[in-house]
Amino acid sequence: MKVYTRMIENKASVVLLKKPGEIRVEQINLDPLTEDDLLVENFYSGISSGTERLLFEGRMPSFQGMGYPLVPGYECFGKVSSCSEISGFTEGDTVFVPGATCYGDVKGLFGGASSHLVVNKNRAIKMPFEIGSKNVLLALAATAHHIFADNSTPDLIIGHGALGRLLARLTVLRGKSPTVVDKTANRLSGAAGYEVCTPGEVVGKQFDCIVDVSGDLSQLDFLISLLHPGGEVVLAGFYQDSISFDFVPTFLKEARIRVAAQWQQSDLQAVSDLVISKQLNLEGIISHEVSAENAPYAYETAFNDTSCLKMIIDWKGYH
Repeated sequence: MKVYTRMIENKASVVLLKKPGEIRVEQINLDPLTEDDLLVENFYSGISSGTERLLFEGRMPSFQGMGYPLVPGYECFGKVSSCSEISGFTEGDTVFVPGATCYGDVKGLFGGASSHLVVNKNRAIKMPFEIGSKNVLLALAATAHHIFADNSTPDLIIGHGALGRLLARLTVLRGKSPTVVDKTANRLSGAAGYEVCTPGEVVGKQFDCIVDVSGDLSQLDFLISLLHPGGEVVLAGFYQDSISFDFVPTFLKEARIRVAAQWQQSDLQAVSDLVISKQLNLEGIISHEVSAENAPYAYETAFNDTSCLKMIIDWKGYH
């Protein structure tokens, strides 16, 4: 693969997690651009309060690509500033990018929290500029869409954060009005076409498909108790600990437990089409937006402030 010689930027300002608990903004080198790559000038990146918190706290289970120092973030929206004629893109195209691995020896496990990205053309998807920072929500929307992979449609969703809201909205688009449960008082509002309540309000009720997006495994037995016989619990959060449950109640209900894995490209395409056609509404999910120079504050807020549904980092000051 030949290197594309019109490489303009060879450095980027990034959020660098040098080790657990230490976040700073630094400038590092980018990998050379090939003819199959795009150089993307990043406008916005999002913070995941689930997976990125595990990285920050050093609790992320080990898997391929894991290590420090690393650049976090897998939700980006920006502008193509350099590309080859065979890429299928044009300079100035605005694109969603699900992170990048373009930082040499610095790990890019997710790699999206950066002022500039070098990314393979097949990982970028064109999105309208007018949608703005809400474009970063496509990865979460694709994650929610992947939950429907076996045609299961939730009638109970656990967690009314950003992912829970997107899942509820997609469920409504499929013609079902789910119940959503959250135990945090300031997350009980914001429903559109579905009901939000506390855990105590669903005690004694039964459901066919329960999806957990809270990441809290301590309530698995409670969720199984809410199933109709033959019902299904879908684990769609990211979990650090081993999964366990009481066998007898699960056995008596012939309950099924399924894990929803990472979204696929088909999920991303499906939700991008829904957003562009204005069927999927992304309003009311981004709650905070902070300039990149204040990235440490942004991460602290995203991890510890329950009023923060989705934190966005604005990179435009680094262009």
